[in-house]
Amino acid sequence: MKKLLFILFLLTVCSCSVTNSIIDKPIKFDNQRIALTKAYMKNRYGLENESIKIVPKMIVLHWTAIPTFEGSFDAFYKSTLPSWRPDIKNVSGLNVSTHFLVDKDGTIYRMMPENYMGRHVIGLNHCSIGIENVGGTKDSPLTKKQLKSNIKLVNYLAKKYDIDFLIGHYEYTNFENHPLWLEKDDGYRTKKTDPGEDFMLEVRKATKKINFIPIPLKK
Repeated sequence: MKKLLFILFLLTVCSCSVTNSIIDKPIKFDNQRIALTKAYMKNRYGLENESIKIVPKMIVLHWTAIPTFEGSFDAFYKSTLPSWRPDIKNVSGLNVSTHFLVDKDGTIYRMMPENYMGRHVIGLNHCSIGIENVGGTKDSPLTKKQLKSNIKLVNYLAKKYDIDFLIGHYEYTNFENHPLWLEKDDGYRTKKTDPGEDFMLEVRKATKKINFIPIPLKK
């Protein structure tokens, strides 16, 4: 009993410290972006909702593959996709977005409401919260401070919401036959490696007490 209370205490302290350290730096979420998000929900997932709010069941960890915070933030800021993303523009003009962005020094920025749908993972945007990390390339690897902040964020979000799954972006196709998967186009997939298997292993080790549901095996 004492051990359980101690664990709950640690989770509470962790949650409070994260809440106090999150910096709100919103991306543009104007009427255009809201309309494009609703269209994405309808066209990709068959969801005709009045609101773009979601019920989070999953946390997805990413890297931006952009070496600076400024460059990473700018990639998400506008409502419509930039010209350098022709690979996914034919699917929707909605720009990519994610709920959190973690800088290399571990600073956590919240870019959009946690319960709004972003565009950060094929098939699962309607039920997931995205955490992006600045960098991720050979010349700009993820840092220990980013790892620590991701662990804190995962604990905070798992405590706040009824989260079932924690995944790395590279694992998203494991859900293709899962009830949460809603992408209607069997040909719409992109190959991902973020945020790296070692990074995910460390986050999972540090958050194993949460008892996330194991991700489905790839079929």
